[in-house]
Formats: sequence, structure tokens, C-alpha cells
Amino acid sequence: MANSSAAPIMLELVDEDGITIGTAEKLSAHVAPGQLHRAFSVFLFDDRGRLLLQRRALGKYHSPGVWSNTCCGHPYPGESPFAAAARRVGEELGVAPALLREAGTVRYNHPDPTSGLVEQEFNHLFAGLLREEPRPDPEEIAEIAFVTAEELAARHATDTFSTWFMTVLDAARPAIREVTGGAGGW
Repeated sequence: MANSSAAPIMLELVDEDGITIGTAEKLSAHVAPGQLHRAFSVFLFDDRGRLLLQRRALGKYHSPGVWSNTCCGHPYPGESPFAAAARRVGEELGVAPALLREAGTVRYNHPDPTSGLVEQEFNHLFAGLLREEPRPDPEEIAEIAFVTAEELAARHATDTFSTWFMTVLDAARPAIREVTGGAGGW
């Protein structure tokens, strides 16, 4: 469920090596030019090797209505990226991954031309398997789709995706190939 409390959501600010150097309120960390902060991105696959994509809910203040990876977000200060990734998969999709493994990190700076916000992130990547039927939270996710690599390429050519999507997907590909065993064309 979306956070409905009045307390601000805080993020961990990090240096170029991913070492925590402080905290900032979530929205302020994304205001141009952005502050480098810790994030995570999850890629979950079914038994056929198809990637679960999500189209972000239209009510989200940042990147609404665009397609993206299975789940992404920010650890709370002091929360491990792995714990945060597992937590958010449960909150957004109503399921727990059958397998979730680290898939490296990637650092990027992606301005969002629509909102003017900036994704300046040190992103921890995770790949895993999903063996349950997702139950998306409509406040977070407008739509889901399972796709092969070929289907993703066709969809990416016609639909709008998050500014960070290809950066995190490309960085996670070696671990994705291990998790899927090459199924789905990854």
C-alpha cells in the first residue's frame, strides 16, 4: 500500500562508492539537479523465463503511467537493499519472490523530461523467480505484463518506459541469464 502517513519518507544519501553520507526527504532528493541516493530495482521472472513488467499507477507523482521493471524503490535509512526489495515486492505485488539474488549495482543520473525530477541513484539490482500470481496494489501499479526478451523489444519500441529502465536492465543482464537459465531469450 502507498504510504499515507504525514511523516516524510527519508532516503539514504550516498557517495560515489555507495557509502551512506546522510539522509534527505524523498521528493527533495529528486528535485533537479538531484542528490545521489540509494535505490533498488527488482527483475522477477516466471518459470518460462518471462519478465514481469509493471506500468506505474497514474496517480504516482513521479513517472506515472510508464512501463518499468517488476519493482523499484528506495530502502529506508538503515534498511538493507535486499530487505527493502523483498518488502516492496510484497507491498506492490502482494507476493514474495521464490528466489531473489543480488545482481550488482549501477550508478546513473536520469532526468525525467515530463516531471522535471531527476533519478540520481546508486541502484542495487536484484533478479529472481516468481511462482505466485501477482496481486498488484492499484495505488502503485496500473497494469502488469509478463514478456520474453523479444516481446520486451517490441513493446519498448512502441510504449513509454521509465528513464532508468534500460540502464538497470542492461546492468542486471548477467545475473538475469543465471536466474532464467537463458529461458525467455535474456
